Amino acid sequence: MTKHNDSVPDPQDDPQVVQPGDGGVPNELPHHTALIDRHGILERNATLLLVFSFLVVTIGGIVEIAPLFWLENTIEEVEGVRPYSPLELTGRDIYVREGCYVCHSQMIRPMRDEVERYGHYSLAAESMYDHPFQWGSKRTGPDLARVGGRYSDEWHVDHFSDPQSVVPESIMPKYDYLLRTPVTPDHIHDLLATHAIVGVPYTDEMIEAAAADFRVQVDPFGDYEGLLERYPGAQVRNFDAQPQLTEMDALIAYLQMLGTTVDFSTFTADASR
Repeated sequence: MTKHNDSVPDPQDDPQVVQPGDGGVPNELPHHTALIDRHGILERNATLLLVFSFLVVTIGGIVEIAPLFWLENTIEEVEGVRPYSPLELTGRDIYVREGCYVCHSQMIRPMRDEVERYGHYSLAAESMYDHPFQWGSKRTGPDLARVGGRYSDEWHVDHFSDPQSVVPESIMPKYDYLLRTPVTPDHIHDLLATHAIVGVPYTDEMIEAAAADFRVQVDPFGDYEGLLERYPGAQVRNFDAQPQLTEMDALIAYLQMLGTTVDFSTFTADASR
């Protein structure tokens, strides 16, 4: 026999609870005690809903944006990160033009499976000169944040020309026309100048030497010392092994530098940020 607990009130004696047979829903609180039910007023009044939605968005925006005015920099400066060379920047524009970002992200998240597969998690500083940046989580193909140096130039040429020849299960379309499309530095001066306007630290010297740096990066027998002074670590060689400078050269130059500017064997994150 179950002992009756006198400390538990009898629902029949609770005037705040609707009982069966009272004409309402059993155990439903009366409207004058259920404040949460008043959201119906907003839902039925478009003007009030618009006003309160605006207030919520405004408060949220202030909370997110206002602190930025008191921060000197929101990105931790990392040694080795530099602006793109003229050829690399051109290759990046081709990468964006061809929609490569639709299937490939450049954001390695700080999770074990990501780090073990792709390498060190992505740093904000690595994308500080990207306009627009290529972060994201949509991956039909692998992340490319650390693809630089993982494959040879010949592999990239074959992969772009006929992806299935090196990765049989790939659904990537062919980009063999890049190998036949010449590229010239006709507008590279204006391109660097435009990026400088939005904060990329291209100096007047870099802008003036842009066309020469563009050409010499694919000429291993050229006078490329000035290029390396302006863009430390830039790779100089004929990327597609063609006699003319092509869009394939520019795209491979861009891919081969991704993830190579930071020495992660000596990098230590600033825990104070």
